[in-house]
Amino acid sequence: MQPKYLRAFAIIAVILALDVVTKAWALRTLSPGWTVEGVGGLVPITLTFNTGVAFGISVGEMRWVIVAATFIVMGALVTLFRQALESDTLRVCSIATVFAGALGNLIDRLRWDRGVVDFIGPFNLGFTHFPIFNIADMAITTGAALLAISLWIEDRALKAGKVVVPADAGGRE
Repeated sequence: MQPKYLRAFAIIAVILALDVVTKAWALRTLSPGWTVEGVGGLVPITLTFNTGVAFGISVGEMRWVIVAATFIVMGALVTLFRQALESDTLRVCSIATVFAGALGNLIDRLRWDRGVVDFIGPFNLGFTHFPIFNIADMAITTGAALLAISLWIEDRALKAGKVVVPADAGGRE
């Protein structure tokens, strides 16, 4: 098995395990709507169920549309991953991170209609409260930012004429 696949599987396994374990802990330990102070009072912990999309944006009763869209996104991520060069560690890791987060939230959407289990937050920013989130959400956000950086680096290299893709590799190493 290629090292890029091993790296990706390891990242997905770790993030998914952390997501599943922490959501199970939140469900066992917390009562919906009650906030407790975690990590020495630095992190508010509040159990909620998000039936919407990112940052609690409500989209109505569209659970199965969100599930279908998640499968489409995950398919696109698999395609990007297969095209990623073995040497592009940032690209490989960022795709695996987004995929793991999407899979973590997909599990919640498939297992019940209550929505995705969120429990970290809300954080008072002074002018607003940052929405409540989970490990999967952190993975999606971080991975997407890293993927954008990876694509930006590649774009700059292409414009500078510094990237050579072997013709017989079809974009893969």
